[in-house]
Amino acid sequence: MDGFFPPAPARPSLAVAADTLFRRYDAWFRRVLRKRYGDMADDLAHEAYLRTAAHEAEGKVRYPKAFLLNVANNLATDQFRRQKREDDHIAYSSALTLQSTAAPQEYQLILKQIVLALPPELRDVFVLSHINGLTHRESALQLGLTERTVKERMRRATLRVAAAMRD
Repeated sequence: MDGFFPPAPARPSLAVAADTLFRRYDAWFRRVLRKRYGDMADDLAHEAYLRTAAHEAEGKVRYPKAFLLNVANNLATDQFRRQKREDDHIAYSSALTLQSTAAPQEYQLILKQIVLALPPELRDVFVLSHINGLTHRESALQLGLTERTVKERMRRATLRVAAAMRD
């Protein structure tokens, strides 16, 4: 032995890694995903194979089945969060639009009553943002809260206002 290490074996390419993962685990993997996520299973499987193949090609995956499931679960969680944010945004947007044929003065009175009925911690954040036009950061500084707390309270306040406006 001359002290040199033998050359490292060539890493499989991304396509070979994805193909290998697909051939070995697809029937099992899609069955598990369909049970957990229904219609999302095929999209999750596709994305999970692509992401796992990148790590597999570098030789970093010890337990491919567990890795695939973990990647798919994380993707599903991201998708659910994204959908929740979109739903909240729609509720937020619709909360402040005129949803009835009431005269503007009546509308303003109804909105004022709804805002006054909010719990104080939600009302303060809502008023600072929508009435005074402050950003979340400015509201946080004024109220002595974290920006994350202000965002969460604003989200809750907006959802309550939207629900009350629909009723």
